[in-house]
Amino acid sequence: MREITVEAESWPIAGAFTISRGSKTEARVVVVTVTEMGLTGRGECVPYARYNENEKDVIAAIKAQVQAIGEGMSREDLQRAMPRGAARNALDCALWDLEAKLAGKEVWEMAQLGAAPRALTTAYTLSLGTAAEMQEAAKRASHRPLLKLKLGEGGDEDIARVEAVRAGAPNAALIVDANEGWKPEQVLPMAHELARLGVSLIEQPVPAAEDEVLRGIDSPVPLCADESAHGLEGMKRLVGLYDFINVKLDKTGGLTEALSVMRCAKKRNLRVMVGCMVATSLAMAPAMLIAQQADYVDLDGPLLLAKDREHALRYESSLVYPPERALWG
Repeated sequence: MREITVEAESWPIAGAFTISRGSKTEARVVVVTVTEMGLTGRGECVPYARYNENEKDVIAAIKAQVQAIGEGMSREDLQRAMPRGAARNALDCALWDLEAKLAGKEVWEMAQLGAAPRALTTAYTLSLGTAAEMQEAAKRASHRPLLKLKLGEGGDEDIARVEAVRAGAPNAALIVDANEGWKPEQVLPMAHELARLGVSLIEQPVPAAEDEVLRGIDSPVPLCADESAHGLEGMKRLVGLYDFINVKLDKTGGLTEALSVMRCAKKRNLRVMVGCMVATSLAMAPAMLIAQQADYVDLDGPLLLAKDREHALRYESSLVYPPERALWG
């Protein structure tokens, strides 16, 4: 029998993290451990209100699988037993970690990825603020090669924010993330202004429920689906709407489906950003494996925290290194 624990944790954010939907000062995560034969696998997830998730329900969903996991439920069985989302992510990643330890291998080997993971350059996120605040944040981060800035409701204020960030970090590549904040009629005018400012990618400009308006538009800046892209189901519809998808393990419900999503995206000529919620290195570690094949990497969650957990990922400026086995994998 396997032994399972699940608990909620709070990790203070350095300052505050603000997007178009609101602001927070702590990262609330749920951590699962699965122990067998003296070896323990771990997984971490972030319940996300945007997807109708909360801490209580996620913990309850995990506890509902305790008996099945204890009796040896496989990852394949888990995909059928639970819907994709944060709860399944924590369990799936814990099982990958445990299986690798029991086999005396590393997860990248078991996933047949072909090569050991390497260090990657991650984006660094600037929270939504006034143009002046974001310019100061950009100056402090101007040594970083890739910045991702959170925007608001479109229009002149957002353009002013991007102009300010560009002035503060003239050499950085820029990704903007509207978090569904723009109106459909704003997309093309905003895209042309952002192209002028050298923006490389626009993430989720309009609400997911309204994104059919993007079909066939001639945007001068590539568009990336985030809230519109979850797992394998629905990926076909994204072709013709977006150029990129943002793959996050809390949306795919774990590494198992994320690997399938990556393969499917390649077949459909969708490029990939690998992203994250604000969380600790334990949540980033499995995402580092799929990030090896991504066009953009946005795994800066731990950089936004006041402190990280033990055996944290190593960050050297914007270069993030694969996890040590003491952390995961």
